[in-house]
Amino acid sequence: MKKFRRLSPLALLFVLWLAPTAAAEPGPCAEIEEGGAYTLCDFDARKSDIRLFLRDEKGEIYGSFARLADGLANKGETLVFAMNAGMYAEDRTPVGLYVENGRTLSGANTRSGAGNFHLKPNGVFWVDGARAGVTETARFLKSRQRAQFATQSGPMLVIGGRIHPRIHGDGMSQKFRNGVCVQDGHLVRFAISNQPVTFHQFARLFRDRLQCKDALFLDGGSASALYARSLSRHDRFAPTMGPIVGVVEKASR
Repeated sequence: MKKFRRLSPLALLFVLWLAPTAAAEPGPCAEIEEGGAYTLCDFDARKSDIRLFLRDEKGEIYGSFARLADGLANKGETLVFAMNAGMYAEDRTPVGLYVENGRTLSGANTRSGAGNFHLKPNGVFWVDGARAGVTETARFLKSRQRAQFATQSGPMLVIGGRIHPRIHGDGMSQKFRNGVCVQDGHLVRFAISNQPVTFHQFARLFRDRLQCKDALFLDGGSASALYARSLSRHDRFAPTMGPIVGVVEKASR
């Protein structure tokens, strides 16, 4: 019988160091460059628990990622991602359609007015179980699309593969911006700029880099913020928030 030499501890460590190791599973968020610096976070609605949040059990508006994370932790859940989810009034209530847990808490806003929200067409980001979408507001209302969660914001950044007709390449306003698109009816892609960018630059990110047919602007300026556990990122500079979109997991025991 052939005899095998026993490896010394040092030699064994060297062999183990050379052995291939399983690659770490990538997280949902990544830093990307596309004419500017962005953070992109992808979630599959078939696998991830994507929700909208406004008020806690006492009826008080959460207003921050920290309060939302604490409230979920008290129920044995973990907030893994969050972003401000649309524009709101001075009292932090939504200015347009807002649906939470199947209940319409704020009706659709189809009025004309000033500001980004009224730069029509605006749109609705919605989630219904394993399905999700970004739909221009008039089409959403006409379709009578059922949604467990929905938030209206504006303007649309990309409509049918084309940049919003009122978003021009010569625009000069540069701000931090965040938005969302959905691909294949379930892949939800959230993006936030890590530096001030124009509307056109942000829209091109969704159209050219992410190849989204429809994308929606959620908010901008100091209200644009991100919470991403996988990146150890918690933006605290934002003022008190209104609606928040979050991804939730059961807390590990």
